[in-house]
Amino acid sequence: MRVAAVQLDARLGAVDDNLAACERLVAAACAEGAEVVALPEFFTTGIGFVPELAEAALPPDGAATVFLAETARRHGIHLGGSFLCDDPDGECRNAYLLAGPDGRILGRHDKDLPTMWENAFYIGGDDSGVIDTGAGWAAGAVVCWEFMRTQTVHRLCGEVDLVVGGSGWWSVPGNWYPGALMRQQEAGNAANARRAVAEFAGLVGAPVVHGAHCGSLSCRVAFAPLPYRGHFEGGASVVAADGSTLAYRDHTSGPGHVIAEVTIGSQPPIAVPPKGFWLRDRGAVAAFAWHADGAAGRRWYRKHRRAKEPTHVAQ
Repeated sequence: MRVAAVQLDARLGAVDDNLAACERLVAAACAEGAEVVALPEFFTTGIGFVPELAEAALPPDGAATVFLAETARRHGIHLGGSFLCDDPDGECRNAYLLAGPDGRILGRHDKDLPTMWENAFYIGGDDSGVIDTGAGWAAGAVVCWEFMRTQTVHRLCGEVDLVVGGSGWWSVPGNWYPGALMRQQEAGNAANARRAVAEFAGLVGAPVVHGAHCGSLSCRVAFAPLPYRGHFEGGASVVAADGSTLAYRDHTSGPGHVIAEVTIGSQPPIAVPPKGFWLRDRGAVAAFAWHADGAAGRRWYRKHRRAKEPTHVAQ
């Protein structure tokens, strides 16, 4: 099967602009024969600690879902990506939807744990992430730092024939001191962004198609009035079931896509995941941000969601 991964340079919160960019990028991949296309997470909004993103969340049947369904049907492909989903219960989730060639939404996966400042915008889910395509193969949806956790391996290993996913993986701040420490931590972070996806395929025993974000990011952090300046790590990629990278796009290459042919199907994994919670060492700065930004983000979410009435009422 010929699969493609999109790399997007999103405008924060600009849903219409980002959907238009995704439409162009998907069309370019389909012109090269893509049968499955993976968009990044937050393909409608991008991601950063920008409070206005909370207002850019979409209903389950809104513009993001319509885009996935109509674009998949128009090109006759499977198309997946995640967005901030404002659910009827009043909560927001990071929902990954996979649409089929007939325009049907085949399934949904809610990212299990928000990463760092993402906690300000949504809560986690607890589904398996396994999506039956109805075409004789099962997809496994994986979103960003889910590629870093052993629990993701355990829920998908032996259950899926192709992993579809995406990330919005940002860099260690480039404007914090001491500079030497930040550069050292960023080297490890960039390596994690690339290796986590590639090694995940071998742990699960299925090929991976992974969309990504690129471009610069300026915002603030959630836990303090500190400016953040950095970039997205990029890394749109296609990986074979044995963990070998078939196609990869570095963040410096900008927006675009990668495409390769994979053999879909569940295979015996080539490695065993570690026993701990994390598959990889996050690094000191990322570990600190996981706790500090996470706690501050959860407080921000509770405060702002409590004041907000559900806007999309289930029929």
